Parts: sequence; C-alpha cells; structure tokens
Amino acid sequence: MTSTRDQRVIADEAIAPQRETPFDLKAYLTARQVQVEAALDASVPMSYPETVYEAMRYSLLAGGKRLRPILCLATCELAGGTSEMAMPTACALEMIHTMSLIHDDLPAMDNDDYRRGKLTNHKVYGEDVAILAGDGLLAYSFEYIASQTRNVPAERVLQVVTQVARAVGAAGLVGGQVVDLESEGRSDVSIETLNYIHTHKTAALLEASVVSGAVLAGASAELQQSLSRYAQNIGLAFQIVDDILDITATQEELGKSVGKDLQAQKVTYPSLWGIEESQRQAAQLIESAKAELDATNPNAQPLLAIADYIVARTH
Repeated sequence: MTSTRDQRVIADEAIAPQRETPFDLKAYLTARQVQVEAALDASVPMSYPETVYEAMRYSLLAGGKRLRPILCLATCELAGGTSEMAMPTACALEMIHTMSLIHDDLPAMDNDDYRRGKLTNHKVYGEDVAILAGDGLLAYSFEYIASQTRNVPAERVLQVVTQVARAVGAAGLVGGQVVDLESEGRSDVSIETLNYIHTHKTAALLEASVVSGAVLAGASAELQQSLSRYAQNIGLAFQIVDDILDITATQEELGKSVGKDLQAQKVTYPSLWGIEESQRQAAQLIESAKAELDATNPNAQPLLAIADYIVARTH
C-alpha cells in the first residue's frame, strides 16, 4: 500500500520538468566508428594486383578518429536524411583523407616514419607503391560515391562529387599543400598566408564532409551555408590544436612524430601567437562554429559536441 508521502513524491516527480540527458559524445563516436570501420573494410576488398590493394587497406584501416565520415553522417541526419544514404560518401572522404596522409608522409613532403602508431605506408611498401596506393584511393573514392550511393537524386550525387573534387584539388587540399611547402624555412610568413594554407589543406575537406552530408539529404541553401561556416571554423580550430599538440604532446600520445614543424622550420599558429593566444583563438573559432547551429535541435547535438571535442582533444 502506497503511503500519502510516497504519493506526493510520485506526483512531484510526474509534474517536475524532466532533466535532459547530457549528450554522450564518447558513446556516439564509438558507435559511429564501428559503423564506419565495417563500411571501410567492405569498401576496398582485396584484388589483383594484391600489393597495391594491401597497401591501400593498410593505411585506410589503420584506425584514427574517422572525424570526416562521422561529420558527413551527422549532417545528413541533421538535414533529415539517413546514415545509409551518406555512408558511401563518408567512406570516400576517408579514402581521400587517407590518400593525403600517405602522400604527406613521403620523403618529398613531410618525411614521416610513423602514422597512427604504425609505420607509414612508404616505410612498409616503398615510395613507389605508396604513391600508387594514394592514387588508387583517390580515384576509387569518386567511383565509390557515384556507384554506391542509393536513394538519392542523381543531381545531388553530382553536386557532392563536384564539392569533394574541389576540396581535394588545386583549389583546396593540393593548393594548401603547395603553399605550405613553399613557406617552409621562411620567416616572413604572415597570418593571412598561414590561414590560407590551413583553410585549404585542412578545413576544405572537413567542409566538404559536412556540406556533402547535408546536400545528400536535400538541405536548403541556407542550412548548407551555415554548415559551411561551421566547418570552416572547426577546420581552422582543428589545425591550431594540431600545431599546439606538435609542441606539447608526446609521440605515444599522437601516434606520430612530434616536433616536425620546428625541424622543418614551419611557421605555425603557436610560433606567431604563442600557445596561450593560440588556445584562445581556437576556442573563439569553436564558439563561432557552434553559433551556426540550432542548439534546440536534438540532431545538432553531435556537431556541437564534436566542436567542443576538437578544442579539448589531447591527441
């Protein structure tokens, strides 16, 4: 038999405002990573010639945050789509990102021995195969978007292919990398040049990841523009934090060589601003990014939490 006091407690709980459950980013990222890893594994099956497929899979399946595919899936759902319609593009974006890392690590570029705690591709397969593995992933990424995307109008798929191609070409990642190489060893690199490098080398592919998910779902031009600004801001913040970690983190924490920027005499955000001001600028960019989202929309919670994660990460 329920007492009068118990009845009051039950009644009070019934009329009290329900507390919102905080968004669990760790659980969200873990679940998404499982989805993405399975999709990536299936996306590039072994074939002949085995050497190049093995090299492609070696770097593609080497782990990592899978931030770009997760952002693509999250924005597709934010705009009313499904993860299924965005997964081929999500995988393709990770193929392109992996290509950029394989090529970035080559002796002609950053000359790195380790990536994600493992030997870099060219250290395992040689420079020749590493270059070809990167080329193979880049070409296959566009084939994969075009051939595997389901239940999406063809004009949206074409728009995504165009967006991703622009992000990876001379107007995006490639252009940023060229200016980065040209700036090595120079002491007169301005903040404008540094922003150009990383807006193109880092933020462009993040922006394509975010916007392509929304495009696939048929998002309005207004929402696409807001998401584009969100992505540009988190992209620059991501690079600022990377520059800080290159100074403050250990090789074990990062899973790659540290202090490479200093050795290569690269201008970085901390070298121009110092660590404290760099941290402040990154935090400001994250706040600007979050301001582009509707915080009352439950589907915006992953993007809001990812923005905070970018500035707080330690690896």
